Amino acid sequence: MARRPRLELPGHALHIIQRGNNRAACFCAGDDYRLYLDCLADAAATHGCLVHAYVLMTNHVHLLATPQKPCAASRMMQHLGRRYVRIVNDRHGRTGTMWEGRFKANLVDSEQYLLTCHRYIELNPVRAGVTAKPHEYPWSSHRHYAQGRTDPLLTEHEPYARLGRTPIERQEAFRALFRHQLDDAALAEIRSTVNRGWPIGSERFKNEIEQVLRRAARPPKRGRPASPQADREVRIESRNRPFE
Repeated sequence: MARRPRLELPGHALHIIQRGNNRAACFCAGDDYRLYLDCLADAAATHGCLVHAYVLMTNHVHLLATPQKPCAASRMMQHLGRRYVRIVNDRHGRTGTMWEGRFKANLVDSEQYLLTCHRYIELNPVRAGVTAKPHEYPWSSHRHYAQGRTDPLLTEHEPYARLGRTPIERQEAFRALFRHQLDDAALAEIRSTVNRGWPIGSERFKNEIEQVLRRAARPPKRGRPASPQADREVRIESRNRPFE
């Protein structure tokens, strides 16, 4: 069965996951983490993506990024993956692939879910038991947003800008978001949608994605298939629906 193409739209944020092959380590030393970030910065600039947040774990990576033109995120990840693997293989005398097939990605509703996904990404080391506080982990974007340690790789997204009128106000409000872990329902929704490639957001957001891309933005409903006449009526209604 052919793989379903990713839903990617310029100007809309993506939550991206890149995993090591068979969950093997992607980073063996501090220099590897730094190399990945350098490669990411180059790939993002080359292909037109804005990187908002990241966390580099031992065997996988989470990114929050917005492509600025069609296919920019896919090209960025291809460029990044190939360059990083080539250098690391030479550096450590290894051969073969490093990544587990295609990267996972899903569109994120900036109005309601972007900050939630941002928190999910930077809380990854805490959930994994690697550190007790997100600012203690060196390989994430958290200290840029929470402590003002400027990271030139990052472009701050609009929901962060709305947290306060000054950098200090924004940092304080951002830190307050991390006083508690995400609840189980939010974790389950984020994991399910990104692994399956479905957008995360409101029904209106999903409707808009479907209208722009002319593709389904929701999993198919279970149950008996619709009759040909009912299916035809749905298609006609979809074509006549105004853009919201």
